[in-house]
Amino acid sequence: MKKLAALILFGALLAGPALADPVEDFYKGKSVRLLIGFDPPGGYDLYGRVAATYLGNFIPGKPTVVPQNMPGAGSKTAARYLYSAAPKDGSVIGIVSQQIAQDVLIEGTDLDATKFGWIGRITSNIDMGITWADGPVKSIDDVRKRETVVGGTGFAASSAMIPRLLNLTAGTKFKIVTGYKGSGDITLAMERGEVEVVGGTGWASTKINHPDWLRDKKIIILYQLAAERHRELPDVPTIAELALKPEDQAMLRFIGSSSEIGRYLIAPPGVPAERFAVLRKAFDDMLADKEFLADMKKRGVDLDPLSGDKLAEKVAAIMKTPTDIVARARAALEAK
Repeated sequence: MKKLAALILFGALLAGPALADPVEDFYKGKSVRLLIGFDPPGGYDLYGRVAATYLGNFIPGKPTVVPQNMPGAGSKTAARYLYSAAPKDGSVIGIVSQQIAQDVLIEGTDLDATKFGWIGRITSNIDMGITWADGPVKSIDDVRKRETVVGGTGFAASSAMIPRLLNLTAGTKFKIVTGYKGSGDITLAMERGEVEVVGGTGWASTKINHPDWLRDKKIIILYQLAAERHRELPDVPTIAELALKPEDQAMLRFIGSSSEIGRYLIAPPGVPAERFAVLRKAFDDMLADKEFLADMKKRGVDLDPLSGDKLAEKVAAIMKTPTDIVARARAALEAK
């Protein structure tokens, strides 16, 4: 009997480590920081906080996911931190600009967008320019005829970038005022009459934050940042359609392709494969969860999910954009 008991104990000791889950052990009792590259409110903050609320439930060990805003340079501050300085152990993830791949190519930095760990897309996203329906601007043709004050965040953010590109390629006369913290602040500025146009705000977040604007037709959507017209905005031109020259249209389609990247989660390069695989699975499980889906439907939050591997393929395709198109975009964006 003593020998049998010893064998059972020995077997249990051998089985214990084999049954242990090192990923669960890592995450149990820990916090995962989810960095949001923009100030609240706005679409990035909305989707970042949605993910922070639910994602931890699907990670082994059920860590607390803590959202943390890290704004700066159109989210490049957060992107560079994730790429170079953040712990590469799966304890930090993030949501940054949907234009990250275009930014890397245009700026020629040593940051390689394909090396991020692409966890998955929550939704595609259309940025758009909006103005009051009862104001003097009814279409881009009006902006071609008169100086129109548009609000933006930073020089490189879409809210200022799109009007600047349209001034160069479409003959518009936007007067760009930057320095606002986010699209929410620009919206307030438009409500106060400080600016006439919000240069870039998300279609999805507008539907949530200002459904009355759409229901009561209080706003006019002047343009959309997309390669093709969104199914819900069939009458709104893409920025490429507004360009006067074919070569500029190709360049603006390259810029507009960021809409397919949308609102997503990434991990720093170099996260251990087993932990990164768990983060991807947790993301996919979250997007398939009935409670999550019901809550998003109740809140009116758009979902257009894409798996991490397919999202990574889209990013890789953008990174292969012909150099002449990238060069034209760089020249346009550097022009004063």
